[in-house]
Amino acid sequence: MTKERLYLYDTTLRDGAQTSGVDFSVNEKIVVAELLERLGVDYVEGGYPGANPTDTEFFSEKRTAKAAFTAFGMTKRAGRSAANDPGLQEILAARSDACCFVAKAWDYHVRVALGCTNEENLQSIEETVAAAVAAGKEAMIDCEHFFDGYKANPGYALECARAAYLAGARWVVLCDTNGGTLPDEIHDIVTRVQEVVPGSHLGIHTHDDTGHAVANSLAAVDAGVRQIQGTLNGLGERCGNANLITLIPTLKLKSAYADRFEIGVSDGQLREISSISHAFDEILNRSPDRQAPYVGETAFATKAGIHASAILKDPQTYEHVDPECVGNRRRVLVSDQAGKSNLIGELTRVGIQVDKSDPRLDRLLALVKEREAEGYAYEAADASFELLARRELGEVPRFFEINSFRVMVERRFNAIGDLVTVSEAVVKVDVDGETRMSVAEGNGPVNALDMALRKDLGKYQSAIEGLELIDYKVRILNGGTGAVTRVLIESHDTKTHRRWFTIGVSSNIVDASFQALADSITFALMKANLT
Repeated sequence: MTKERLYLYDTTLRDGAQTSGVDFSVNEKIVVAELLERLGVDYVEGGYPGANPTDTEFFSEKRTAKAAFTAFGMTKRAGRSAANDPGLQEILAARSDACCFVAKAWDYHVRVALGCTNEENLQSIEETVAAAVAAGKEAMIDCEHFFDGYKANPGYALECARAAYLAGARWVVLCDTNGGTLPDEIHDIVTRVQEVVPGSHLGIHTHDDTGHAVANSLAAVDAGVRQIQGTLNGLGERCGNANLITLIPTLKLKSAYADRFEIGVSDGQLREISSISHAFDEILNRSPDRQAPYVGETAFATKAGIHASAILKDPQTYEHVDPECVGNRRRVLVSDQAGKSNLIGELTRVGIQVDKSDPRLDRLLALVKEREAEGYAYEAADASFELLARRELGEVPRFFEINSFRVMVERRFNAIGDLVTVSEAVVKVDVDGETRMSVAEGNGPVNALDMALRKDLGKYQSAIEGLELIDYKVRILNGGTGAVTRVLIESHDTKTHRRWFTIGVSSNIVDASFQALADSITFALMKANLT
């Protein structure tokens, strides 16, 4: 039997960015887009060009290689042509493959929010889609408040969907904007919509205000839609959006969907979903949800007793899927072999091939567990993990050795009488048996350390000329003034355009930062040396 294709549309960088406390920088958007490419989604909605400087800059370049890079915006305003609507024209001018336009599908909103007639709203939908198609873009319409609008005036809601489809929209997306619709209602309404728009052109966009966003998305698929919109880890305003990290394994692993549909996520990409989910949480500087379905730390955890005894005999007794399929692992009574298999998978992902019988793997596994207990989190710090593994395997040259470092922070009055804070760092390193001491001032102790460490590495200096640090995050792992601190640093090589993350953990924030800085430079040298 030929399977039908389902298309995954990610709106983390637009709808997810409306989450309270979340504010993506351009660099963070670039990193998240790369995570989404790793995951294998079909569409990456990058934001609303023209709405703010960050989104406008983000759309100055195409940011995806495989996924359709999608710009979001509004349909043209009533009373003016598509050609004379600056907002619409800016969206069409963005470096995107597709455009998704939000349109009112509830006559109440047309009257109150837009202040125009129902007919003018339909005209805006039609002319916006036509303009996008003429510009060579794949056109989509998000029918905002569709389900509430359908309940209030089904005829007009259907007219909005039909107008978008007849004008040439590839996708007509039905939005449960307020998140109050239940699965049986979703199924019933989606079924009726197909009287005017075929399911092959319908999408679903749900919010989690009743805790049914994932269930509502699946109900819509059962009823006929073929595009699913959602976000990483269910990010989104209020209670969040449909969680793609939960939906993707369900579509891939549950026979009710896997037997009928296929998605663009391979088995190999599915095995990365846990690390992608955790890496995204690190970007947000928040702790992963330990009880998240499929990817949470306790998703496959079992306490000692009858459950654990049964799992030892056959894991299927208390596991609905194989945890390794989603890059997770059994957390209680895990066998040495299972732990080693997980480690081998991580090593393969970063390009290290080791025979599973190699005794060094046992030492590396014990070391990783020990460091994770100390607070290291390697899901979002691939560079530090690769360095740790290659050091244990004897594959990292000793480019330099750090003898000592010192940082001084001084508040003083400058020559014109202004009170200023000055940070100065001194770093001593050995390069080829020769001790080199570098001193630098910086904008804070970490910046001063970075500048001092990179100031003089002898024959390796040219290899780090393009190195720059573009992000710095701090996480306090426990309370009190003696708290353990985790530092995550993102680095970028302007020559190779490679990006990487390194990590440091210490009760001293400066020491944790220095660990991450040293790893970043060592990783840059190792990659330059290998290539």
